[in-house]
Amino acid sequence: MHIIPLPAFRDNYIWLIHDDRHAVAVDPGDAAPVLDYLSAHGLTLSAVLVTHHHADHVGGLAALLKAWPVPVFGPASERIAGVSDPLSDGDSVTLPRLGLKLTVLDVPAHTAGHIAYHAPGLLFCGDTLFSAGCGRLFEGTAEQLEKALSRLAALDGDTRVYCTHEYTLSNLAFARAADPDNPERDRYAAHCETLRAKGRPTLPSTIALEKDINPFLRVSEPSVIKAVSEHTGKTPESPLACLRALRAWKDTF
Repeated sequence: MHIIPLPAFRDNYIWLIHDDRHAVAVDPGDAAPVLDYLSAHGLTLSAVLVTHHHADHVGGLAALLKAWPVPVFGPASERIAGVSDPLSDGDSVTLPRLGLKLTVLDVPAHTAGHIAYHAPGLLFCGDTLFSAGCGRLFEGTAEQLEKALSRLAALDGDTRVYCTHEYTLSNLAFARAADPDNPERDRYAAHCETLRAKGRPTLPSTIALEKDINPFLRVSEPSVIKAVSEHTGKTPESPLACLRALRAWKDTF
């Protein structure tokens, strides 16, 4: 089975899961890259997965469904035109034709009904967790973000993280400020800079790597607490307070 990143817009990735015959698209904000890839490689679309309602994740649904009237799996608590199979926390879905079984995780924070899809070794997390970063709090709270990130961080370390934006270098720039003494992060940054210079994606990441380099998963680390304290002039009284301050700092970085 292959998982291919299809670039869309300025920095989105639409993930295409396929077995050389059948394919499933994840968060198709634009139909064109999906339709082009299917045509070029002789693939049949069998389903679509959606993590949340933002247009850059669902904007291509209408055109895709016109060409391929397939099941669309998405969050039950968000109104998304085209979703035929609404899903909630703990539900499971077996991808048609591919046979891959995914478990649904509720991870609200970026949006109120955001979900992620998990199978052993795989995580499609939309805009909840990015490499070296996390999604903005457009509809949720810091408390929800803490719970969501903790839930994802508890997955097996070798789980590959298929997030949906190429934000890694900009996130790493913030990570240098928020967690300045982190040699593992510096090694990863050098690797990612090489990849981007060659026009290659930095994704997927892994849960183990993110726990080493992502400041939003390191809010209990003394180095992150110190950086947040120096930035705000106040020592955060808890990991949640540190996460809240860190997210506010990143919003204006």
